[in-house]
Amino acid sequence: MPAHILQEISGSYSATTTITAPPSGGQQNGGEKFEKSPHHWGADVRPEIKDDLYDPTYQDEEGPPPKLEYVWRNIILMALLHLGALYGITLVPSCKVYTCLFAYLYYVISALGITAGAHRLWSHRTYKARLPLRLFLIIANTMAFQNDVYEWARDHRAHHKFSETHADPHNSRRGFFFSHVGWLLVRKHPAVKEKGGKLDMSDLKAEKLVMFQRRYYKPGLLLMCFILPTLVPWYCWGETFVNSLCVSTFLRYAVVLNATWLVNSAAHLYGYRPYDKNISSRENILVSMGAVGEGFHNYHHAFPYDYSASEYRWHINFTTFFIDCMAVLGLAYDRKRVSKAAVLARIKRTGDGSCKSG
Repeated sequence: MPAHILQEISGSYSATTTITAPPSGGQQNGGEKFEKSPHHWGADVRPEIKDDLYDPTYQDEEGPPPKLEYVWRNIILMALLHLGALYGITLVPSCKVYTCLFAYLYYVISALGITAGAHRLWSHRTYKARLPLRLFLIIANTMAFQNDVYEWARDHRAHHKFSETHADPHNSRRGFFFSHVGWLLVRKHPAVKEKGGKLDMSDLKAEKLVMFQRRYYKPGLLLMCFILPTLVPWYCWGETFVNSLCVSTFLRYAVVLNATWLVNSAAHLYGYRPYDKNISSRENILVSMGAVGEGFHNYHHAFPYDYSASEYRWHINFTTFFIDCMAVLGLAYDRKRVSKAAVLARIKRTGDGSCKSG
């Protein structure tokens, strides 16, 4: 990339809104109990993001957990997908170079539909996007097939507000497998339905593009996640149909899914907690590599309203680089950042001291 473009992007990085973080409350982590105190909202924290922030007053109800109800349709489809992906791995050496490049590009675009789209734009409202970028991200999100933006954001806001409780859709206290994929193979816990249904989703209900995607999600995902990535290599450069299906579609889709799921599982169980040792989310560099920047998870749960989801700008964070590039083009704006003073104060108050603010 030309140097003047990089300088322009770097310069645009400072054109962000700096916000002050509210004090945090502790939460349960792996059976340990931490002191819980109510939030005191900082003057610069926007009131509409209350549902993005952990609620330390919520506790699980006493009593035995409800009986698990298996969703056999999901179990069978996930098993078939991963069998197809495993077979796709054996076919990679026989694929044409264009097929591998196409599958990788499709993976990156799909991932951005989750990270820059469903996550940072629509779930946390950490920046604003003009129509061309929102259109790109809604298409990319449909390519990723991880539920429509509205449902994804609702579950994610519940995950943040009720983290590590039964109201958390992928509660990591129930183990690695459950937080990784098991939560998609069983019926939601009643607390997830109850608390998720009470979240304020008015911003997404007012977003016509999000509602359009939700209305036509099934035909959209069939086209963008399965039909298109299979037909393009087969039709455009003569790849075999089996290679196109198993590599460009099944393997690529399985990799996108598992990279995203690792944020829910590995990044809540393995890594260090420099910003807040009282929460289970952790900094995991390997997860960040696979999930294009979403592995700085202790920081993200401490400051979910930061558009970079990391203290360290572009460091192993392609999503932040992408958003900054869009800002240079005028397609992204009002990017929210946490002040350095707030980060240092959080580390001093609740961090484990294993990492210093740079």
